[in-house]
Amino acid sequence: MLKEFKEFALRGNLVDIAIGFVMGAAFKEVVGALTGGIISPLVGLIFKTDFKDLKYIVQKTSAASDGSNIKEIAVHWGQFVTATIDFIIIAFVMFMIVKLISKLKNKNPEIASGPSNNSLLIEIRDLLKKV
Repeated sequence: MLKEFKEFALRGNLVDIAIGFVMGAAFKEVVGALTGGIISPLVGLIFKTDFKDLKYIVQKTSAASDGSNIKEIAVHWGQFVTATIDFIIIAFVMFMIVKLISKLKNKNPEIASGPSNNSLLIEIRDLLKKV
């Protein structure tokens, strides 16, 4: 069982997926820094506030009559929009990477040009007829 697991874990595709996962996590951090540090403040200029802090307060509640322990129920739509922008950027970059890889594979076909399967089968058939 250990041998089978080792073969499974060291299979090329699984290692590639693991590398892609680690790179994707690092890329998410870069995109998060881009949207949180550059895009959100620029959009925040429009709303005159930090974009991630934008929220719609549904209800304020108070635990004491003097106003201490005030809690609020709010919809944090600024965080949602920031996460959506992150997703769109990551999805677009992944799309471009897949498109580039597909283009490179089409330019450099791995299969060497040679006789087709049909021509090989015809040749085998002709050889069998001679025997």
